[in-house]
Amino acid sequence: MPEKILSTEYSDEMQQSFINYSMSVITDRAVPDIRDGLKPVQRRVLYAMNELGLNYDRPHRKSARIVGDAMGKYHPHGDSSIYDALVVLSQDFKKGMALVDGHGNFGSIEGDGAAAMRYTEARLKAFTQDVYLKDLDKDVVDFVPNFDENEKEPEVLPVRVPNFLLNGSEGIAVGMTTSTPTHNLSELIDTMELYMDDPKADTKALLEKLKGPDFPTGGLVVNADELLDIYETGRGKLKIRGRAAFIPAKKRGEKDRIEITEIPYTMIGVNIGKFIEDVSELAEKKVFPEISNISNQTGKDVKIVIELRSGSDGERVLNGLYKKTRLEDTFGVNMLAIVNGKPEVMTLKRILEENLKFQLEINRRKYTTLLQRETARREIQEGLIRAVDIIDLIIEIIRGSDKLQTAKDCLTSGKTDGIRFRSKESEKQAKTLSFTENQATAILELRLQRLIGLEILQLKNEYAETLKKIASYEKLLNSRTAMKKAIREDLESIRKKYALPRRTEIMQAEETVFEEVKEEAFPALFSMNRFGYVRMFDLQFYEKNKDAIRDESKEMIFCSSDARMVIFTDTGLVHQFRMKDVPLCKLKDKGVPIDNISNYDSAKETILKLSCFDDIKDKILLFVTSRAMMKRVPAAEFDSVKKTVASTKLNEGDSLLYVDEIRGSDTVLVSREGLVLRFGNEDVPELKKTSVGVRGMKLNDSDGIAAVYDLDPSVKYLVKIRNRRVDLSGLKKKKRDQKPETV
Repeated sequence: MPEKILSTEYSDEMQQSFINYSMSVITDRAVPDIRDGLKPVQRRVLYAMNELGLNYDRPHRKSARIVGDAMGKYHPHGDSSIYDALVVLSQDFKKGMALVDGHGNFGSIEGDGAAAMRYTEARLKAFTQDVYLKDLDKDVVDFVPNFDENEKEPEVLPVRVPNFLLNGSEGIAVGMTTSTPTHNLSELIDTMELYMDDPKADTKALLEKLKGPDFPTGGLVVNADELLDIYETGRGKLKIRGRAAFIPAKKRGEKDRIEITEIPYTMIGVNIGKFIEDVSELAEKKVFPEISNISNQTGKDVKIVIELRSGSDGERVLNGLYKKTRLEDTFGVNMLAIVNGKPEVMTLKRILEENLKFQLEINRRKYTTLLQRETARREIQEGLIRAVDIIDLIIEIIRGSDKLQTAKDCLTSGKTDGIRFRSKESEKQAKTLSFTENQATAILELRLQRLIGLEILQLKNEYAETLKKIASYEKLLNSRTAMKKAIREDLESIRKKYALPRRTEIMQAEETVFEEVKEEAFPALFSMNRFGYVRMFDLQFYEKNKDAIRDESKEMIFCSSDARMVIFTDTGLVHQFRMKDVPLCKLKDKGVPIDNISNYDSAKETILKLSCFDDIKDKILLFVTSRAMMKRVPAAEFDSVKKTVASTKLNEGDSLLYVDEIRGSDTVLVSREGLVLRFGNEDVPELKKTSVGVRGMKLNDSDGIAAVYDLDPSVKYLVKIRNRRVDLSGLKKKKRDQKPETV
């Protein structure tokens, strides 16, 4: 079928496919629409709940049912992503205004996950029904086919407040992210009203109403002077702090303490536990020697208590917590939204502009629909009122007709054929009738009880009310000012019913100053026994007990108490740790395993060299593997802040055999099968730590390097090789990788 094969450039196809995929993720998954501030999955969950009738005053329904309906009808993706969206919509510690009323375990602020969807139940909140889903029956938004075109779903929800700012958003798309903080409902309404009154108001004027973000976790925003730039550009960084206070002890038995009652928004979840771990670690490392205990007493409200030793400087500790932990953090703002089908970073004014445009549109469609309904109602009411005045004639027409259509034709066009009248006068009068089709249908369906006097009076009152509504709707539709007034009244009613006080304090604070208490370094001895337990001894103590310490030590290194130690292992890794992590011991103290203070794993690695980094930082190290790969590497290459880095690159099946600083001029390699080669160190190239190196000696597949010797020409070396004593200094000097001698 060559005529059906289309040739195309591979790169063009890949580029177009990737662009299509990227735009799909951006517009259909990760980024909210500026109109309702919702991602597709959130919108579909709320609409599915609305269709299920899960009103705030109805019983809760199983979350699994909600997820099933959303997935089967509207959102053709995994059930876990839908349930995750449902859970987040119910969490008042993540959303400015929670939209779902969850019943059961829906997670906690400390990072506990929600129970499985089969165990939890949910329904809509009154706020959601009133502000997000109201008027869907009034053609206020477009409905589009779902994924299989068997259902209809709203393109957006008719949300009556700027939800993009109210509940914020977080999402990662392809090549872009969105991150918008939450805001206070009452302040948003004030800001919207100001913008409606004065669309030319600048951002500075708008921020007098909006103030800034309002996180559900409270806390403080401490860079108020940067807010103007953030809202004018749509990008920036908020500096946020938890709310903490130093509380001195008031009675005997109590301790001074710091209580944290509000946390930064970024600390929600597992970061609370991480914060407690970080504080404990800093206390152990004597960064905060004042801290004696930390406890998490968080229940419904956050409460973390840090107990201090008597006489402690609480303000110093508090400043240190802001400086050293996530009690002060940054929230990256990138107010990206979908506008007219395209992603756009939104400024505050653009958000308000698009929201006002959306509010005017949904209100125009709402009142157009209501006007059409009232106009149709007026038509019926006018027909019924007119019919009451000639009810005897209408009854005569109905009784004289053989068929319903005959009576209807008479009412609409005055046709009297086939109708038996009691008098010529009645027939003549019937020929003048000209009711509309709708009026004629209503007349024929009229119940006799409506002919009671009070019913007729009520009909006339309803007609007067209908005329009033029509005039009102026409005024709204013909006047932008009147429409804005209606929107304002709507916003005020929402404020009155649902507004909450501000939780986050906006302020301008100076950079926290924290000076660590630095312990003076002192000369010390590092000791490791044959079991891998390490200890640090003061030199004065060592001088008094040197014989006992030497007897127990496998490794002894003299260094400073603030030195950095490095461990080279046969796996090609170099681990490091600080001497301050090694306990200062007495003779009877056991010490700690070296595994506990570094990433070294004694079960999987063998130590080749253990040294103080200051002793080798200016030296050149020689590396030799069991397969005779060699190189020289400056020790400065291993000056790193990481606890573990690669010291060399190893071929498959190879391992590091020897690492040490070069002291002599020559190197001797000895293999397990008795091959010996001596050559000058200058033959070994100086390479980077990431290189494999060069071959030092040719080996059989079954052979390997057994020993490496660094020769000083002025010293005689007698070693035992395969049960023979060999003078290495008497070996003939060759070139690297030449034919070795056989012992």
